[in-house]
Amino acid sequence: MTASTQAIFATSVFLLVYAIIVSEKIHRTVIALIGAGVLILAKILTPEQATEAIDFNTIGLLIGMMMIVGITRQTGVFEYLAIKAAKRSGGHPLKIMASLGLVTAVLSAFLDNVTTVLLIVPVSFAIAEKLRLSPLPFLIVEIIASNVGGTATLIGDPPNIMIGSATHLGFMDFIINLTPVIIVVYVLTIFLLKLIYRRQLVTAPELQAAIMEMDENEEIKDHDLLRRCLLVLFLTIAGFALHQFIHLESSVIALSGASLLLLLSRQDPEHALHAVEWPVIFFFAGLFIIVGGLEHTGVIEKVARWSLDLTGGQLVPTAMLILWVSALASAFVDNIPFVATMIPLIHDMGRLGGIANLDLLWWALSLGACLGGNGTVIGASANVVVIGMAEKRGLHITFLGFMKVAFPLMIMSIILSTAYLLIWYHLHAVFTVAVAVGGLALGWLLGLIDRRAAARRAE
Repeated sequence: MTASTQAIFATSVFLLVYAIIVSEKIHRTVIALIGAGVLILAKILTPEQATEAIDFNTIGLLIGMMMIVGITRQTGVFEYLAIKAAKRSGGHPLKIMASLGLVTAVLSAFLDNVTTVLLIVPVSFAIAEKLRLSPLPFLIVEIIASNVGGTATLIGDPPNIMIGSATHLGFMDFIINLTPVIIVVYVLTIFLLKLIYRRQLVTAPELQAAIMEMDENEEIKDHDLLRRCLLVLFLTIAGFALHQFIHLESSVIALSGASLLLLLSRQDPEHALHAVEWPVIFFFAGLFIIVGGLEHTGVIEKVARWSLDLTGGQLVPTAMLILWVSALASAFVDNIPFVATMIPLIHDMGRLGGIANLDLLWWALSLGACLGGNGTVIGASANVVVIGMAEKRGLHITFLGFMKVAFPLMIMSIILSTAYLLIWYHLHAVFTVAVAVGGLALGWLLGLIDRRAAARRAE
């Protein structure tokens, strides 16, 4: 095949795989692996090039955290937190909704979003049943909170894991740069959801009293294992916070934490590995190979050049384009393949446009992809999981019914993110200039002191 034919072939495979993923006619892992296999069989990529295209840092981080969470969930601590939050709300439905949202957001910042909703949603159904209310408001809040909370940290959402692995940005960079705007987005989102559902969340005082009778301590099944899990979680998160300074990849930290927990808990490794969502892992592997085909054939570089022509190569317009395109695209397609495509594109945009510091673009991609997932029921994996759990219990959440509530809230979060990134950019520029001026001033002052000292010695 000629170079242009290879580019057309790789693009066709990518678009076909993407279309099938969106349609959900074939499991996304199956079609991703088929797409990767087709590229190798067609000799677009050699087996060695395909292996090099896989980001094993992302894979290792996901496996390590899945193992830690899988062992920790056996203790019942997550159910304990959900019931505790409900009781602290005094049994008032609106306060319970906000409390469960907060627990979901915080857990999603440090655990996989899907795992978080799998743990919190069953408790929400039990609480709604005791209050004789529809669980719908609780589920909507938990879906949105999981995606908002997951945006705040490196390990909170797969797009952030992928961005962190592909850049110099570490755990503390995500917290420092993204958590401030995420807190504002979360608070405003919960406030608006309270206004939307305030009339639906009214119940009798005696039913509220039933919530206060729930015993959260009964959920803790193994206190000894809980202590060991909390110790390993603390050490792992501390490792993430320090990994840039100790020069260890985040995957090494996560896998080391998982290995330590296996040792301390004396769990059967085979049982612990069942907690790993292997279809997700192989989906990532296939996806990385497909995107590697686009990169190898020069397709991504051409798209990067077109994007730079559109924005004139200016950093701020480029960031705004990435933010809004990411948000709108992630509302209707899975944000994981979208981010996998955008990462090499942004690298090429930086190289071709001569942009030395790409941080603003990475924050735009993270905010757009993660928050955009709140737009529709198919925008993020957690959304699909909760909708499926609801349907099994006889509660049907329609596409338009969810979108009517969630899409405006998503747009609101992106507007806030736009304002935040513009402020961040200008403050960052002011800070950089201040540091440069301060450095020059300090150099001048030290030089002056040195000259005066030399003059005194000469006297």
